[in-house]
Amino acid sequence: MQKTRILIVGGGYGGLKTAMTLQKKHADADITLISKHDYHYQTTLLHKVAIGTLSERKAKIYYRELLKQVKFIKDKVMEICPEKNQVIGKINNYSYDILVISLGFKADYFGIKGAKEHTYKLSSLNAALRLCRHIEWKFKDYHITKEKNNLSFIVCGTGFTGIEFTAELAHDIQRVCRIYGLNKEDIKITCVGRSKRILPVFDEKLSLKAEKKLKDLGVNIINGATVEECQKDGIIITKDGKKEKIFGNTILWSTGVKGNDTVEYYSKINSQKGRIKVDSKLRSIDYENIYVVGDCAIFGQKDIICAPTAQIAAQMGEYVGNLLNDKLKGKETKKDFYFINRGSICSIGHTDAVGKVFNKNISGEFGAFMKNLVENRWLFGIGGLKMVFKKGQFRYRSSD
Repeated sequence: MQKTRILIVGGGYGGLKTAMTLQKKHADADITLISKHDYHYQTTLLHKVAIGTLSERKAKIYYRELLKQVKFIKDKVMEICPEKNQVIGKINNYSYDILVISLGFKADYFGIKGAKEHTYKLSSLNAALRLCRHIEWKFKDYHITKEKNNLSFIVCGTGFTGIEFTAELAHDIQRVCRIYGLNKEDIKITCVGRSKRILPVFDEKLSLKAEKKLKDLGVNIINGATVEECQKDGIIITKDGKKEKIFGNTILWSTGVKGNDTVEYYSKINSQKGRIKVDSKLRSIDYENIYVVGDCAIFGQKDIICAPTAQIAAQMGEYVGNLLNDKLKGKETKKDFYFINRGSICSIGHTDAVGKVFNKNISGEFGAFMKNLVENRWLFGIGGLKMVFKKGQFRYRSSD
């Protein structure tokens, strides 16, 4: 008898966790994971790659070294055809009995003029590496160009991604100035957000603490502002009814994300901005043999739509892996998926952070320790202690 064909598209937190769970359970099925890259990377560390404090080599975790009982195929998913139980790739076509969609996210530009053309994003490892090279050249060539805007950096968005990038860059300025012979006073970092305060998911006390830390590092924070347009040499904002242009030749766009373009434009599955509504067992409400995890899933709990994060994606992947393993054995999984929010932590540089863990506010070096612990916990889950020692984040070691 032909084994059940389980096809996992996308190797992020959700997709990889699904594959690893099935592998751990020795699931009796023909399991395949498809990704356009040979490697997995932690999206929560892309801000470090963009600044250069985490190397490309250390950031990459190769699928073939992890997946021993799961077949890995490098291909780009171009179209999903649920009525044919088939996925169209750039290289080949793939049939399935069960499909798990975990294709990740894209930046959401919200229709802002020039945002797509003139800004950088932290949407992938390659995107972070492009930004890293761009920043390095701006610093290296300043003694030739003398262009003040080359030392001016603008971050659009005051959520986790924007704040972690801003803090990492601000902490790295002293090293950059020493290497390239620059004056710290000439480097400007401006962070712009629509909310009244940064990190609005935290309570006011924690947000203000994070803001003070950034201001002490010399960061200019503009809250309650709307970005009207992005240009090659800066952005135009509206604050308190007045328009203003902020100049800078490096702009990071981190205002929000949406689901995957393939899901949104090249799939017969109903979606909202590339995200698919799922039931309590993470199945597509349109197709019972399709499961969705991570950024592509719209999942509600207690009448609240859960925000897409690495934490929920990993829990979704583990749940679906266990559910499918039970299904293969003829068992019915009666337990619905339930997201356990263990908290969230925002790094303010490698040795500082603010966050909430099990409803308790944390900050400082202890916060940074807990942040590293979270990152290392993921590594331990997919590769054990060896992976932690090889790729992990520690107090005095981030990149090598």
